[in-house]
Amino acid sequence: MKSTSWAGLGLLAMLMLLAGQAMAGTLDDVKKKGWLQCGVSPNLAGFSAADASGERRGFDVDFCRGLAAAIGVDLKFTPLTAKDRFPALQSGEIDVLYRNTTITMNRDTKLGFDFAAINYIDGQGFMVRKAKNIKSAKQLNGATVCVQTGTTTEKNLSDYFRSNRMTFKALVFDTADDTRDAYAAGRCDAFTTDASGLAAQRPVLKNPEEHVILPDIISKEPLGPMTRHGDNQWTDIVRWVFNAQVIAEEKGITQANVESMKSSDDPEIKRMLGVTDTFGPDTGLPQDWAVKAIKAVGNYGEIFERHLGLKTPLKLERGLNALWTNGGLLYVPPVR
Repeated sequence: MKSTSWAGLGLLAMLMLLAGQAMAGTLDDVKKKGWLQCGVSPNLAGFSAADASGERRGFDVDFCRGLAAAIGVDLKFTPLTAKDRFPALQSGEIDVLYRNTTITMNRDTKLGFDFAAINYIDGQGFMVRKAKNIKSAKQLNGATVCVQTGTTTEKNLSDYFRSNRMTFKALVFDTADDTRDAYAAGRCDAFTTDASGLAAQRPVLKNPEEHVILPDIISKEPLGPMTRHGDNQWTDIVRWVFNAQVIAEEKGITQANVESMKSSDDPEIKRMLGVTDTFGPDTGLPQDWAVKAIKAVGNYGEIFERHLGLKTPLKLERGLNALWTNGGLLYVPPVR
């Protein structure tokens, strides 16, 4: 009886330990070490490129900065190729992947990841030399196409040519830079990736004006931040920090006026900015989580225009990434 009792207590203690470990998630890890480890593209202009001083800047980078600010920790970046990004997230090398990654069923289920949000609505396109006078992707029958491995781009390319009864030869590379460089060297007739990626790569070419991005969009590429499956609290935090930046644009809250907007009569603004209720603490964040995120990098529109908009080298229009009130698809749930 005595030995059975001790065995039972030992089993109970072990179960309690395992339960405690299960409850300790990414947020606790981030707070304990004092920084957020964010996985990004190695050098994608407009999204996560390093400037002359080595500091990373870009669309994805700013969402990482906003997330770190909301939690109240420092930020570190891990540059990752398309091939390396998923193992880095699975292993815990990074806390979140903000790396122009397409949401797919396989990634969401079989690979064991969660997508917290769609932060950019994209689609795959093609870039060709203007001198070739190609006006449509349908004219690429028999072409050699440069493409990056470990991406949805590879399969989309094959599907597109097969469905249109066209032939092609793929030249596959590990990194976006290698893919671009091969295209620039004339090794292929076309360069394919997400349209935003093409817009980011064209200004880097020696004579950007000699290259055109074709109007054809051959796939749906909803891009967004990824977390490890099963850590619901952490995924919720990544999701709602992003949502707050979208709602801020809807409500006219900016990096410059966020403090003064606390006096707004709008009940949702008061809830989101921590004037009333406890939405931040309820998720493990500070009461002023949204204020910190917006003050750090601004609202969604400010982030977009700063890195991707018409006044940047990428010259991208908001298009589908405009707010739903402006004819776009950017629509998030309310803070309620």
